This record gives sequence, C-alpha cells and structure tokens, in this order.
Amino acid sequence: MSFTQNFTAVGGSLWLSALVAIIPILYFFWALAIKKMKGYVAGFTTLLVALVLAVFAYQMPVATALMSATQGAVYGLLPIGWIIVTSVFLYNITVKTGQFNIIRSSVLSITEDRRIQALLVAFSFGAFLEGAAGFGAPVAISAALLVGLGFNPLTAAGLCLIANTAPVAFGAIGVPITAMEGPTGIAAMEISKMVGRQLPFLAVFIPFILVMIMVGFKKTLEVLPAVIVSGVSFAITQFLSSNFLGPELPDVLSALVSLFALALFMKVWQPKTIYRFASDDEVAAQEEKYSASKITLAWSPFIVLTAFISFWGIPVIKKALIGAYEGDNIVLQGVNVLGKWLTFYPEVPFLHNLVINGATNEPIPALYKLEILGAAGTAILLAAVVTKFLFKVKWSMFFSIFASTVNEIKYPLLTICFVVGYSYVTNAAGMMTTLGLVLAKTGMLFPFFSPVLGWLGVFITGSDTSANVLFAKLQQVTAGSVGMDPVLALAANSSGGVTGKMISPQSIAVAAAAVGLVGRESELLRFTLKYSLWLLLAICIMTFLQSNVLSFMIP
Repeated sequence: MSFTQNFTAVGGSLWLSALVAIIPILYFFWALAIKKMKGYVAGFTTLLVALVLAVFAYQMPVATALMSATQGAVYGLLPIGWIIVTSVFLYNITVKTGQFNIIRSSVLSITEDRRIQALLVAFSFGAFLEGAAGFGAPVAISAALLVGLGFNPLTAAGLCLIANTAPVAFGAIGVPITAMEGPTGIAAMEISKMVGRQLPFLAVFIPFILVMIMVGFKKTLEVLPAVIVSGVSFAITQFLSSNFLGPELPDVLSALVSLFALALFMKVWQPKTIYRFASDDEVAAQEEKYSASKITLAWSPFIVLTAFISFWGIPVIKKALIGAYEGDNIVLQGVNVLGKWLTFYPEVPFLHNLVINGATNEPIPALYKLEILGAAGTAILLAAVVTKFLFKVKWSMFFSIFASTVNEIKYPLLTICFVVGYSYVTNAAGMMTTLGLVLAKTGMLFPFFSPVLGWLGVFITGSDTSANVLFAKLQQVTAGSVGMDPVLALAANSSGGVTGKMISPQSIAVAAAAVGLVGRESELLRFTLKYSLWLLLAICIMTFLQSNVLSFMIP
C-alpha cells in the first residue's frame, strides 16, 4: 500500500503539523541536555517518538514507518559506523604499539603550547580529513589525536566538533555542493562561488573561537599572531579555490596551506608564555628525542590513511569502487569488477517506491546502500592493514585490537543507528518538509531564515549533503517567490548547515566514541550548543545582508 506525504496532516494546518513535526527534535534536546540520558537511550526513545507521530499524526503505515527506520539504521552502520570503527581501530594500533608516544613528541617539537596544538590538529588536520573523507572521520581521528596528546577528552571532542564548522560545506571532495546541482539545475560551480563568499568570513574566526574556549580571551591574545596565520591562510585559500577551481578542493588545499603556514610560522615565532596543562610538567620532563626516521614511521599510519582516503575520494575512482566505471582504463576496469561484487542495493521492503512525494507526486525509491568497497571506512581499514606490516604487528594482536575497538564503541554504534533511523522516519513521513515549508512562509525575511533550513537539516540528518538534497529545491523555489537570488539561498542552506554539524546526534556520538565519553553525550551537546546558535546567527545576518545590501557579492 502506498503512502502519499501530507505536509498538513494534522488538522489540515501547516502550523499545527509543524508543531507536531518539531516534537522529536525538542524531545531529543530535552533527553540529552536536560534529562542527561545516555546517547543510545536518548536516540532510541527519540526514534520511538518519531515513529508514533509518523503513524498516528502523519498517517504513515506502520510497516512503512518501521522499514524507513531500518533503512536509516543500515546507513548508520555503513558508511558512518564503519568509519568510526576503523578510525578508532587505526588510532588504537598506534597506541598499543607505543608509536603514539613518538607522534606526541613530534607535535611537541613544533610547539609545546597547547593552544597551537589545538589549531594544528583540530582545525587544520581535521579540515584536511573532512575534505578527503568526511562522514565523521575528521572528528573521530583528530579528537583521538588530541586525547593522545594529553587533552581532556570532553575538551578535545568539543574543539574538534566546533573546528569542523569551517570545512563541512566542501567535505568529501565537494559532495555537499555538487549534490545540489541535480535537483536544482544550477551549476555546482556557481553554488561553490557563493559558499566561498560566506564561509571564509566564518572560518577566519574559528581558530580564535577554539583557543578562547580553551583558555579565555586574555590568553588567546597571547597567541593572536598564530591564530591570525591559521585563520587567514585558511580563509583566503578557501575563497580562492572555491571561486576559481570549484567545490572539490577547497578543504584539502585550505587545510594544507593553513597547516604548513602555521608550522612554518612557529619556526620563527613562539608565544612569550607557553600554555601547558597542569599535568604537563612531569610528562615534558620525560619527553624523549626521536630520529626523523622514527618520527616518519610513527606518523606513517596517518600518511597512508591520507593517501587512501584521498584516492577513494577521486570521482573516477569512486565510480570504479562501486562498480559504476565505464571507461577503458584496464586497472580501473579491474577495480570496477571487484566494486560490483562488493556493492549491493537491495530494495527496502514495504518502502521502496511506496512513499509518494507530496510535492511532486512521484514515488521515492528506497534502497539499502551497501557500498562495501567504496566506503571511506574500507579505505581506513586498508590503511590499518598497511600499518600492521609497517609496525610488524602480529595478526593475533591485530585482530585482538579490532575486537576490543568494536566492544569499546558498541553503544555509540547503537546511538548512530537509532538517530539516523529517526531522521529517515521524519523524512519519509514528510515531517522535515513541513518544517521547511513553515520557514518558507517568512516572506521577505526568508533570506534571514534560509540558513536555518540547512541548520535544521544537518541537525536531523547529520550530513550537509543530505540537508542540501532535502531542501535544495524548496530553497530554490521559495527564493524565487520572494525575490531572493536562488544561488544565495542554496549557499545559505549549505553554510547554515555547517553550524548544525557540531550538535548533530550522529556527530556527537562519533566524537564521544572516539575519546571514550560513551554515556556522556549530553555534556558534549551542552559544550557545543551555544556556539552552534551563535554561528548560525552570524550566517543568517550575513545572508540577509547579501540579499538586500551586499548583493554585489552574489556571483
């Protein structure tokens, strides 16, 4: 039996329907921030609330609602959960073999100042991983690195979530931007240009915000030159690459320029006062000096990781990895054959083509996406296998570390399955579109509220790509009806979305798993929530000004 989405399902009223649609969101905030439930409990109960509302308020068939939850849960395991497992696994190998002590020493050789270390790892290195892989890998790996360097787990996770704001719109080789081209017909290059005229204004301040969160305003001023080098080099590169090269490379290039600019700057400048943690004095006294070859070997897992995820992100390679390559390159043809064997798209029973889009009256396909070889987590696993040989780890130890890693993050994996399942239920029921339609009713104020759609979409789905696909057409049509440039509206959706990433349940679960904060997800949400809202406000004001006063900035 088919189900047609009804965006005014509650009493025929859009506003009443929106009040019902927002209940799961409010409940989740209450469950985590106020009730302080463990992540997987909050996720499970939020899923139950969404299912009840979808069935009884939005009249969705029970089987359809349940199967949409399973589709989300499968996506939560692959690719998202798979990335977390393999990322933490790779990090654990470096710890168990003692190589992380050498990594720690090499970072300290650049600077012992903890403020600069946060910029190097959370901001620059995290942005590089976002550009190459996305889907949780940047937060998982960079947060684990900071904890290994001696950072408080909550601080490390929170800093990495906030730092991830700057690169998210261009993550995974520009997928969030290119994903909007199909449903809207607007060239990805035009959207990339506009996003590149918004996010750099945010990115330039992110390093300052990160350090201020750590140490306060006065101690941030002590490292202001380094903060400026980090933020400005990133922002300028992001603007230039997004406007002249396209959406694929802004993150990778900006991160590398920022990383090397700050590292080189630290060769000629050091703050007058080195900021350390209370426990650092004793550790620093025990610090050993290592040869260049040992340092290179210790960093090799992350060098190999970078190579693999960069390779996995190349569009033509990505096609071959999922069996969709159609060229004549012999090597890629071989990869393509393997990709076909390891890629499955089974239909979701009671859901595939049985939900009718309430706006277009077209059936919505529903498939379990099982791209095993093409998943970024597989690239990370291969990096771990290479690391096993580089570090001469026995297979018994290799599998033991893997088993302990899975056991360590089993609850975060459950959390992710529940919250992604919840997002799929609300999407299939039409609840998310209802909320979007309400925001579209703001008329001439729509340029101000346009980024809120992206923020809301990323909070629910955990992905800027998903939020862009979800709301791109709505943004385009609404913008045209209120006299706003559609390109600006699409950019606002993506830019607003990046500010929601740090409070997304999926992102919080990933960060908590990476640093051992399982069960303390509520603390992470409280850590990041106010910064998410302040940064969203900045994007809203910027978009409104660009629509009404600074229209010359629109390409």
